[in-house]
Amino acid sequence: MPALPLRNIWILKVLTSASETLTVSGWLFEAGRSAKHAAILERLSPDALVVSPQGLPARHYTDGELTAISDRVGAIPRRLTFADGAVFETEDNAGIDRLLSERLAASETFLARLEVFHPRLIVIALIAIGLIFATIRYALPVLANMAAAVTPTPVIELIDRGALETIDRAFLKPSNMDQIRKDEIGAGFAALAALSDTGQIGLDLIFRDGGIIGPNAFALPGGTIIMTDQLVRLAGTDDEIFGVLAHEIAHVEERHSLRQIYRSLGIAALIAMIGGDSGEIVEDVLAQGSLLLTLSYSRRFESQADTRAVDLMKAVGRDPAALATILERITEKCRNCGKTSWYTTHPGTEGRSEAIRQRAQK
Repeated sequence: MPALPLRNIWILKVLTSASETLTVSGWLFEAGRSAKHAAILERLSPDALVVSPQGLPARHYTDGELTAISDRVGAIPRRLTFADGAVFETEDNAGIDRLLSERLAASETFLARLEVFHPRLIVIALIAIGLIFATIRYALPVLANMAAAVTPTPVIELIDRGALETIDRAFLKPSNMDQIRKDEIGAGFAALAALSDTGQIGLDLIFRDGGIIGPNAFALPGGTIIMTDQLVRLAGTDDEIFGVLAHEIAHVEERHSLRQIYRSLGIAALIAMIGGDSGEIVEDVLAQGSLLLTLSYSRRFESQADTRAVDLMKAVGRDPAALATILERITEKCRNCGKTSWYTTHPGTEGRSEAIRQRAQK
């Protein structure tokens, strides 16, 4: 037999490839029945499909009778639903893509390719992590500051009352301090409050037995400042007590507590608060009032409060360096006071004393 010319061989290969049928192996589920049959799905022509189940007659369909194709998601089997209710299921996702290439949307093919591991996914993951970090580190504080600035006073007062009730139930007990001593400290506090940006009316000092909290003082968002009996006993002088109170007044002035709460609630909570739909969020804050006891201020917030405390102490004629003294006293005695002591809720104690003294000398 004479050899065929090279051109004729090429034409023969093209015709042979075009005549090959595309097949996909899988299972056929008949309408209304749970039993499955091994089957083969074939493409006989551009508009003709046939499903050949073992032991059952072949089923012929047009492309129009293929009513639904499940999306390709990883290695999850694909399901093809036909007009008569029959379902063809297969794990050969690539075969389905070839068999129904004209039917499938380009977006589905693109998403399927993204699901396959590729080194670029590492880059995408790193970018995502970077965006999350940037949001937490930079965007969230900015949004928190904006939200704290525009939060209505009634909302802040509601958070204040709810947080105090929760803290009282969970941690604190009624103060055992002598009323005369309370009045003495209250008079000094009033002098500090009168010179603050908030004003005396916007601040309220209450005393509690700290219990497991120990020596501590903290400010709630609405201007309520709580000081424990243990901290009063730990202080060596009244100026040390007033230094701590001046520090907490500064937290109220800068709305540090409220800003910390907003940060903890996240961006979604910020949008909800500013938008006015604050009901559920406020309820959550009230239920989690103990958060204020375990929430540590940032070093920047502590530095701002220290600076402002020094200025307030000078303004009322008290020793501003006393704040540094009690910080050192707390550092020395309260390293093991527990997770809710001043030492743990006001970080960066080391180094702050020197900065306070330097500020006091200016």
